[in-house]
Amino acid sequence: MLRILIACVSAALVLSGCGSDDDSVDAAFESIEITGGATPKVTVPEGFSSASTETKIVKAGGGETVEDGDTVKVNYLAVNGRTGEQFDSSYASGQAATFTLDESSLLPGFIKALGEQKIGSRILVAIAPEDGFGQARAELDLKADDTMVFLFDLVADVPDEAQGTEKELPSDVPQITLDDDDHPSGFKPSDDVAPDPTAPSVNVAIEGDGPVIEPGQNVVTQYVGQIYPDGEVFDSSWDRGMPAPFQMVDGGAISCFTDQIPGQKVGSRILLICPPDSAYGAEGRPPTIEGDQTLMFAVDLLDAS
Repeated sequence: MLRILIACVSAALVLSGCGSDDDSVDAAFESIEITGGATPKVTVPEGFSSASTETKIVKAGGGETVEDGDTVKVNYLAVNGRTGEQFDSSYASGQAATFTLDESSLLPGFIKALGEQKIGSRILVAIAPEDGFGQARAELDLKADDTMVFLFDLVADVPDEAQGTEKELPSDVPQITLDDDDHPSGFKPSDDVAPDPTAPSVNVAIEGDGPVIEPGQNVVTQYVGQIYPDGEVFDSSWDRGMPAPFQMVDGGAISCFTDQIPGQKVGSRILLICPPDSAYGAEGRPPTIEGDQTLMFAVDLLDAS
């Protein structure tokens, strides 16, 4: 998916040599150096600060333009301008992150950096304090007035729903109902539905053609959850307006997710039936889920990394 149209890289890339018509942007980044390619390093001098958020296109991609509300898959590296120290990196973990460009969930500096950019681009941004966290973050050694420097690689635009071949669900499981936007909104049981399933199960409603999801991966989903077989809808990422990520490891989600989702294909829509011991057990999750309740989920598997 990574299509680079304009390259401005070398063994040691100094951003002021990359070319720009905006002298103020060049000046903001002239002391910052990027080395490496697929696993970059960003060198920022101690005491670096910027009074406003400035963005520099290091490499211009040739993919779709990112718009407000899009969910994007990115690799990133973060440096504290005050200390010159790196404090976060998805390159180091080998797992890309996903961000939804929504003001309610994302730092203003991220939206300014990534909005209207093209997939495949490498972006450098100096995030001024007013567009950052708005407060000190001791766990990151960040003060409220620190400038943060981020390098972003825009890897992909994440779809907002499953895409693939529709499959007929068995008659003995609840059938998925759709809202006016054709997104799952809950379930409708039939007379054939088993009254008390004892083991978790997965059925495919739409089979995607993406890669098979592996244990340990971060999976981006849209989902709706309902009490089995005809109870209350207790959660919906579609209603919240943005996807939900889960890591396929113990504790990353209920075991019904982490056990049943690996082995499925990206792009699929699946129906999960989760008895209590694979969901929230005897304790439940008050106030919406009582103890010993079986749950069911329609889950769109949008991306995995």
